[in-house]
Amino acid sequence: MDRNSKIVIGLVVVLSIAGLVLSLAALLEGGEGTIAIIPVHGAIAYDTAGFTDGVNPDDIKELIAEANSDPSVKAIVLDINSPGGTPVASEELMDAINKSKKPVVSWISDSGTSGAYLAASASDRIVASPSAWVGSIGVILDLTDLSQMYRQMGINKYAIKAGEYKDMGADYRMITDEERQMLQSMVNEEYDYFIKTVATNRNLSVSYVKSLAEGRIFTGRQAVRNRLVDFTGGKDYAVEVAAKLAGVKNYNTITLEPPSGFLRVLSSMFSRLGFASGNTTEELQLH
Repeated sequence: MDRNSKIVIGLVVVLSIAGLVLSLAALLEGGEGTIAIIPVHGAIAYDTAGFTDGVNPDDIKELIAEANSDPSVKAIVLDINSPGGTPVASEELMDAINKSKKPVVSWISDSGTSGAYLAASASDRIVASPSAWVGSIGVILDLTDLSQMYRQMGINKYAIKAGEYKDMGADYRMITDEERQMLQSMVNEEYDYFIKTVATNRNLSVSYVKSLAEGRIFTGRQAVRNRLVDFTGGKDYAVEVAAKLAGVKNYNTITLEPPSGFLRVLSSMFSRLGFASGNTTEELQLH
């Protein structure tokens, strides 16, 4: 082998080693990728009759699936501002988060209570704004007895039914003691499920979560102290947390919006038997 051939081989070896060193350095520093931000704004419920914009869990599930199927997306941030929603819709959103193959970080801005918190509890990490409303672990069944008002207005409202309990909860009569016990047992069952699910998702004891499950709302700062969330911070910090979980150092963000252009209709029933805080978003504002 002549001298020139040896020089060429030597250069190839040096360049190969240099390439391996650079690749290893890039690996240690973290790669590049995209963090997908998915808004979850409004009450969580499947479309029914009503006039309020809300969050259809099917839309969010599709966006999470889209993010998981995109190789450029390395992690997901759920931008949550929601007072809660119906049990089934909240559970469906929670299941979609649980099934994500990529890290999911929930960021709670103004409100992440009740069903919204249940869903967020399945995230790999939860970041809340310091003054956010968090928690409200509890279940409410809202009934109204308008029988006296109907009588005063001369309205005779009644129903023709088949089945003893078919009009249970109707507003033209008070529920019986037996019906009250039946409904209370349903609420208690949902309440126990809520507590056990949060305990599992957050790696906490059931007894500890139950001590917090009084329907109380905590600020983001209080929620950190109570281990309901992991950190306080803004959206940018939540994105940083997601990037670290994904092992990404250089990243950009993309927002995946749910379908728009029409009203997300919800029935007033969504707040009757549901993981929803007793106050509306407007009532939870600081005055």
